[in-house]
Amino acid sequence: MAEVAPISRRIVSEAIGTAFLLAAIVGSGIMGETLAGGNIAVALLANTIATGAALVALILTFGPISGAHLNPVVTLTAAWNGEVEWRQVQALLGAQIVGALAGVAAAHFMFHLPMIETSRHVRQGSSMVFSEFVATFGLVMVIRSCARSSPRAVPFAVGAYITAAYWFTASTGFANPGSHVGALVHRYVLRNSSH
Repeated sequence: MAEVAPISRRIVSEAIGTAFLLAAIVGSGIMGETLAGGNIAVALLANTIATGAALVALILTFGPISGAHLNPVVTLTAAWNGEVEWRQVQALLGAQIVGALAGVAAAHFMFHLPMIETSRHVRQGSSMVFSEFVATFGLVMVIRSCARSSPRAVPFAVGAYITAAYWFTASTGFANPGSHVGALVHRYVLRNSSH
């Protein structure tokens, strides 16, 4: 069994990993919309590819330190299965939320947008909630199944699954409550910043 990193290293790992994930999601969304010339499908494809690739890289990078949960539901599932101590969950979730906000702020700064701006893109209703349930359930299923059968495949399976979930869910498959916190601050800000 691999040696578990101290909680302080895992907290920092989750914060930095989640920050980079949200910077990739938001930054590629901004860049995709900027370059797609109004073609929403092309913008979504750019966002999808960048997010899937970032997930693979980030899980490979931070997995050995913290498990690279980068997602409160993944952390809660790991705690439920005895892989994370419950007394550490609050700190890990806090790190993910702080990381999500930092990642959004970093993406905004890179694209000369206001550091903090409330999203005007509406994501609500039963179809969105159900889409996120499907995306999140599928993500946890992919992680749990691959971790048992082929642990080295987890980063690639997660990247592939999220890439697909962008396209088969009405919510574009965030599958991550930490992403939703970042999305509350920013989602398609570029579209709204010219108003």
